[in-house]
Amino acid sequence: MGAHVTRRKFLQVSAAATVLAAAAQWVAPAPRAWAADAYDTLRGRWLGLLTGSGFDSTAAPFASALSTLGSTATTYQSAMAVGTASLWSDLPLGTVSGNMTTSYSRLRTMALAYVQPGTGLTGNATLATAVTTGLDYLYSNAYTATATTYDNWWDWQIGSPEALLDTAVLMYAQLTSTEIANYCAAVDHYVPDTAVAAYSGTSTGANRVDLCRVIALRGVVGKNSAKLATASAALSPVFPDVIIGDGLYPDGSFIQHSYVPYTGSYGEVMLSGLSRMLWLLSGSTWAVTDTGQQNIFDSVVSSYAPFLYNGLVMDGVVGRACSRGVSVTDPLQIQQDDHRRGHVLISDILRLADSGVASTAQSSQWKGMVKGWLQRDTYSPYLSDAAQGVPELARAQTLLNDSTVTATAETNGHRIFAMDRAVHRRSTWAASVSMCSARTTFYENGNGENVRGWHTNNGMLYWWGSTYGNGQYSDAFWPTVNPYRLPGTTVSTLPLADGAGGTWGAPRPAAVWAGGATDGTYAAVGQDVRGLSSTLTGKKSWFFLDDSVMCLGAGITCTDGVAVETVIDNRNLGSDGTHSLTVDGVAQSTALGWTAQFTGAKSMAIGGFGGYVFPGGATVNALREARTGAWSDINGYDTTTQLTRRYLTLWFGHGTNPSGSSYSYLLMPGANASAAAARAAAPTVTVLANTATVQAVADSASGVTAANFFAAGTIGPITVSAPCSVLMREQSGTLTVSVADPSRTTSTVKVTIARSGYVSATAGTGISVLSSSSGTITLLAETGGSQGASRTATLSTSGTALTASTATLLAAGADAYVRDGSAYGTVNYGTTTTMVVKNTNTTASGYSREALLKFDVSAITGTVSRAVLWTYGVVSDSGGTQTSLQAFATASDSWTESGVTWNTSPALGTAQGTGQISTAADWIGLDVTSAVASAVTSAGGDGTASLAIWQPLNAVGLAVVLNSRQNSVNPPVLQIVSH
Repeated sequence: MGAHVTRRKFLQVSAAATVLAAAAQWVAPAPRAWAADAYDTLRGRWLGLLTGSGFDSTAAPFASALSTLGSTATTYQSAMAVGTASLWSDLPLGTVSGNMTTSYSRLRTMALAYVQPGTGLTGNATLATAVTTGLDYLYSNAYTATATTYDNWWDWQIGSPEALLDTAVLMYAQLTSTEIANYCAAVDHYVPDTAVAAYSGTSTGANRVDLCRVIALRGVVGKNSAKLATASAALSPVFPDVIIGDGLYPDGSFIQHSYVPYTGSYGEVMLSGLSRMLWLLSGSTWAVTDTGQQNIFDSVVSSYAPFLYNGLVMDGVVGRACSRGVSVTDPLQIQQDDHRRGHVLISDILRLADSGVASTAQSSQWKGMVKGWLQRDTYSPYLSDAAQGVPELARAQTLLNDSTVTATAETNGHRIFAMDRAVHRRSTWAASVSMCSARTTFYENGNGENVRGWHTNNGMLYWWGSTYGNGQYSDAFWPTVNPYRLPGTTVSTLPLADGAGGTWGAPRPAAVWAGGATDGTYAAVGQDVRGLSSTLTGKKSWFFLDDSVMCLGAGITCTDGVAVETVIDNRNLGSDGTHSLTVDGVAQSTALGWTAQFTGAKSMAIGGFGGYVFPGGATVNALREARTGAWSDINGYDTTTQLTRRYLTLWFGHGTNPSGSSYSYLLMPGANASAAAARAAAPTVTVLANTATVQAVADSASGVTAANFFAAGTIGPITVSAPCSVLMREQSGTLTVSVADPSRTTSTVKVTIARSGYVSATAGTGISVLSSSSGTITLLAETGGSQGASRTATLSTSGTALTASTATLLAAGADAYVRDGSAYGTVNYGTTTTMVVKNTNTTASGYSREALLKFDVSAITGTVSRAVLWTYGVVSDSGGTQTSLQAFATASDSWTESGVTWNTSPALGTAQGTGQISTAADWIGLDVTSAVASAVTSAGGDGTASLAIWQPLNAVGLAVVLNSRQNSVNPPVLQIVSH
């Protein structure tokens, strides 16, 4: 769990010096000859990835980068002093594993300076000797083939061996066969093949890719085919989507550390490693052939691109990495920030595009996207980023000079992710909201990083303009901002200790509601807010529109005995900013320390940023202040240099111990004071409700009506049968309705819209339009097992008239599970509150179990157009975290609940639908349309639908525990739509 801190230290040193590399135009003469073979080919390919190609080492920006590399290497060489306990006196070995990794990274820097042209040390024999001496010293005294590990596992299995093997590739011609054998033996000791034998523990996601990289490079350096084959095959578990735990999700989410949205940090590391590994192995005997890698290619657009804007990667998906500023170990003292993290992710995408492993169409698409990001990042230009490696700079410069590639503009639209994140994009601005729930953490801290990120996921609303505000979170924001006043959040000001709640994503709220509904353009997003180590509760909503975001809060209650606040905004004005604040047309003071409270305020605007409208007037507090802090305040690995930034803060004060407090405001990015005042005078957005049970708005400009129902109810034209989010848009004879269940508690939601005149309908996956008559439209949305995804239907005032349908939800008349084996084959399990399912793909093992369910469908008339068997359950198996379930018709329905056993159970009939279920309890819906359609009386059936739930035939599954009809909570349901 604590791996990434050492990774961070390693990468920061590497970014500034180790990876500042250019084309290896000069190669030292080899002391011995090696026969060219497939391993040498791969070694040369990796050398190219380390050093780059296609650039002029005497031209900018390469000349200065190479010169800096040489200077850094000189510093390291001069300070290197082989002693009894270290290579460098500031990196004592024996207790802090990170010192070993940093020692290896310094040697890699020196090796790069030796290999690269233009460093001033190119081919320097003394430098080469120093590198090889250092490698031998570490082999003998630290990273030996027999030593016992200590401190952080990551240094032993990833950080140190990666730097060691990179250095071995760079210095290969200078190493003896004995040295190579020794280094390989050390790597084998700490990173055996068993490190990637199971996809679990620390061997998942980004960590798994790094482990594969280590094993593959060990195979390259040591010329071992088996190692390369192991590494290539072990990448496969990274490719499939997951529905729980670490990895990529079907909707584009990326999670690491089980509960942390990590697209821009661990996700970046995974993509970085894969772009290199797939390139390294392509065309070789060990090339990755798993077709699942296409999922990684697709993730560039579905997972990574949504969080990249004008060259930056949004801080809401970088976990504790947002606290990383200027590391004390960075020789160049380069500040890390959202733009530099974005640059690294962009370089990964471009590397993947240039690798040739994806289709020409996808690679071309990626290059257009990258070119657009490079051109638009005027706040922190990519080619001026001293933390970028020369290979990456060269690749970017080549792309920018390529007239055949057209830069892609920023996309418009909205995305809501299962990892409790939402992103909204328009042509001139973008916004993102960070939430948390029982599924995701309040914040992540660990190893002394991000110790004050307590409230970052309590509704923090980030936003950027196309030409403004791109440095809001880049310019020393995190060490200087008031951590209790993060933009968009509602928090108790109860003082919290550094690291409050626990490490590695452990602190999570009990609330399950976070997410919303979107049609891909607009969105209704909501959160059931809970306070970290606090009694705070409340409901928050964000309605994302064309030029604005309507923000609502209600039911805000707390008994902490301290003030509770909602932060409208907290603008970082830089070190000397004097941006204006205009309130209802009156310019306010720009003096530091100024504060005021405005009663009945209708509009405000911060010059150069945006405007705010307060429906009906509101009491708003304002403060202009200078705040001082150091990166070390929030990250124990960073510098103590004091930094001061000015802030303009706007907030609602809910008082001490509020009960049912509320707020509302409209955010208008880019709007000036006149535009904000005009909108206040002639509002387009109407608040329909703002309570703890429903928050809703209507926007006349877009035709959007949207609501977050925290309980079943009615508001405006919308009535729902269960908690859900609904977004409807009417325009030019078309009505689009999107429904989602952010709480993930219901299997289906019935939605009724009070509208008339719509005669035809097109329904997307998981939603049925039942009727459109008598002034109402009725829909049935299948929300169970969707991980909060939206279900969308479109109705029109023209076209073929809709055939009215009826939705019926039936309880099971009988259910049981049966178990094989001599000890269980005659036992009946028909009265338990749960049913167990597992296919062991063996005969009479005693561990295969199958569920049987029977439904009375005799009252169903007409034609069955859809039938779904809903069961609620959870994986309960030490063998894994997610598995498939499959439904089957049964050959007979004569079995009885109290009598059926494995030995007397009916044979499985026609296979029906499948679905995925995990260790997170949830509904799973299995399509049983054909089985139910055959069972209804009107189709010649006997009126009884007998169904079995098992797992795909001839496949080993995991044990799943399902609620039975005897369970008072979430018993099985058969959904039938007929007409």
